[in-house]
Amino acid sequence: MRLLTMSALTAGMLLLPALPAVADPVESGPWTSYSPTFTVQERGCGDVSDLTFTLTCSTNSGDQRAERRYATYSSGTRQFEGYFKITSLPGSRISLKQTFKTTGPFFMLAVERGGRLYAVHGGDTIATGATIGTTVRVNTVHVVGSVHRTYINGSLKHTVASESGSFYDKLGAYRTASGQGPATVEWSGIRFWRK
Repeated sequence: MRLLTMSALTAGMLLLPALPAVADPVESGPWTSYSPTFTVQERGCGDVSDLTFTLTCSTNSGDQRAERRYATYSSGTRQFEGYFKITSLPGSRISLKQTFKTTGPFFMLAVERGGRLYAVHGGDTIATGATIGTTVRVNTVHVVGSVHRTYINGSLKHTVASESGSFYDKLGAYRTASGQGPATVEWSGIRFWRK
């Protein structure tokens, strides 16, 4: 009887949705965890429902965004971590994560239909395999005034020099200048550290 109960329990557990394990920071510390405030941005055909971000239209013009914008920082080293899963992408060239300078774009991670992740400015391929239904871990480490590094699934994939100034993190779904929706992206496991 006990074996039957364990089998039933195991079968029931297989039906639970797979959630990302909490990961450690991707670079050595010491890191201090913190929780910055955020605002929700919905423009054009963008819709935000908790951590689900949707662009409902296929227009290739105008400001189409569904995002969270986190609090501004101006110094030190900051690390962002989050997991995204694209659940629908009839469109293409949708920005998923940004490290934005208050005076204009700095780093934007976007996805093309087919799963290529790339840096919007410069067009460098960062990774492949971000296909519909696949969970992808993203970490960005930003040393203000020095360097910005992007990790995909724990591996360093992109490095760019950083100026001084004020910056903030954004995540969600945002139509790039050459992109269009529709798109639906689910984010989870959002964490921040600083040192």
